[in-house]
Amino acid sequence: MLNKISYFDIKKKLESLSINFDSSLEDEVFFKSINSISNSTENDLSFFSNIKYLDLLKKCKAKACIINKMYAKYLPKNCISILVDDPYLVFAHLTELFEIDKKLSNGFISKLSQVDNDSNISANVQIDPYSFIASNTSIGKNVIIGSNSKIGPNVIIEDNSIINDNVTIINAIIKKNCEIKSGARIGHSGFGFEEKSKKKITHIGNVIIDKNSTIGSNTTIDRAVFETTYIGEFSQIDNLVQIAHNVVIGKHAIIAAQVGIAGSTIIGNYVKIGGQAGISGHLKIGNNVTIAAKSGVTKSILNDKIVAGFPAKDINLWKRDIIKIGKKL
Repeated sequence: MLNKISYFDIKKKLESLSINFDSSLEDEVFFKSINSISNSTENDLSFFSNIKYLDLLKKCKAKACIINKMYAKYLPKNCISILVDDPYLVFAHLTELFEIDKKLSNGFISKLSQVDNDSNISANVQIDPYSFIASNTSIGKNVIIGSNSKIGPNVIIEDNSIINDNVTIINAIIKKNCEIKSGARIGHSGFGFEEKSKKKITHIGNVIIDKNSTIGSNTTIDRAVFETTYIGEFSQIDNLVQIAHNVVIGKHAIIAAQVGIAGSTIIGNYVKIGGQAGISGHLKIGNNVTIAAKSGVTKSILNDKIVAGFPAKDINLWKRDIIKIGKKL
């Protein structure tokens, strides 16, 4: 559900974030919802951030549009501009204003859940039915734990984090303001054994997910053999991702669905990995690297590179190879 918001509310939000903006809108103007330029109506707020949709912008029916000054001239007369430098970032912030059903702890621990005596539960924690909090587990303030989840042993969940339904977390530290979506499995032993005898290697490390990160549904993050499997702050991990033991991922990572990362690979900051890409073990991926969807990475990658294909190579080389193959067909 969406919440009716005034331009005054929008101004306060942007000012609190120190975002520069300009508009002729009056404070008392209200918006029923926030919507795309193709589906917005006369009571909506919209945004424009992709030149591919310039033709749609010219037909936009929204009351107002978050837009860069460069493209404001294309707006219809009925649509008032809210000028900003980065429309998509502003859109992301403003979606919070319109959300009614925000996930806030109700402070209630269900009688149908079970909490071990050797655990520490802070103030205003919500634990839904049929969840189990095991020993040596510490849960911070305002945390929400959904139904049918198992937390612990050997877990710390810091303040304001959200653990959705059917999640299992052991041997892990979840820092502040994280969200773990339904079905995720964090902190279990990874895929490790001596190859000839198949003797299993016991994993004794843990997992750390740093602050403000999101882990998608049915994603698995294995505990380290020694030390830590680490996910950096402000990282966004999509659904159905496999992150093996001792992987280290830097801050602000974006990893799309069905990516697989083999053990002991180290990934830098601000990396983007497209869906269904596979990364071999014991590699080093630099900062600001982009890996295209369905790529197979078998060698380390230097900073600021964009790679594609199997085996993954510089994307321009990959494009040339695709053109050559196409000419032969």
